[in-house]
Amino acid sequence: MLLRLSHVSIAYPERRRGLAGALGATEPRRVVHDVSFELDEGETLALVGESGCGKTTLARAIMGLVPVEEGTIALDAAATRGDGSVRPAQMVFQDPFASLNPRLTVLDLVTEAAVAHGLVPRARRRERARELLADVGLPGDILDRYPHAFSGGQRQRLNIARALSLDPRLLVCDEPVSALDVSVQAQVLNLLADLRATRRLAMLFISHDIAVVRHVADRVAVMRHGRIVELGDAGQVLDRPAHPYTQSLLAACLD
Repeated sequence: MLLRLSHVSIAYPERRRGLAGALGATEPRRVVHDVSFELDEGETLALVGESGCGKTTLARAIMGLVPVEEGTIALDAAATRGDGSVRPAQMVFQDPFASLNPRLTVLDLVTEAAVAHGLVPRARRRERARELLADVGLPGDILDRYPHAFSGGQRQRLNIARALSLDPRLLVCDEPVSALDVSVQAQVLNLLADLRATRRLAMLFISHDIAVVRHVADRVAVMRHGRIVELGDAGQVLDRPAHPYTQSLLAACLD
């Protein structure tokens, strides 16, 4: 077991308005309710559901970007390095342009974290950057260029290279191909599949695209209003859904 979520609930503060319309006291608004699941090494779990159901909030909590109100999120301690300062999970974001600092060169983008954590000596930065670019199918002569010089698919490859720089065992992919053209989507999905096979990566893959989920997932978790309403093997959930919400979700995708 690489990742285990046990009865995780997440709430955001929300101000209530009084009778006169003035802002009152802050009260928590729960957006994720009692979520539990496990993810094994080398496995891809797809998390699906309509917009606003809590998928991204849960992903951010796994990355330590959002506090958990109740429950626990545990990553295998054996997946950390040394003193545990490097997280074994890294994130690939939805927008390949907004998630790259436009002021950094490719060299800085893909090696900054590894250098900061002492995994790569500064003298080896360019060599390591070329290795990472080769892993994602990009040429090694682009190290001094900036994000604006690349296409959407190339930028997402840079995002993936940056995530790989810390040698993670889990990639949290939040709609990683939804902003790309269909032809480019297939290329990026094939890249992720290759990396999963060669590196034994586990993936939590968030998507609303059922065709994409069929292509990548071993198991599927269906989320509605912050709760997991169905969880099982991909073939079972997508071809023989048991929960009425899953049935309606799949029917909507076929319309």
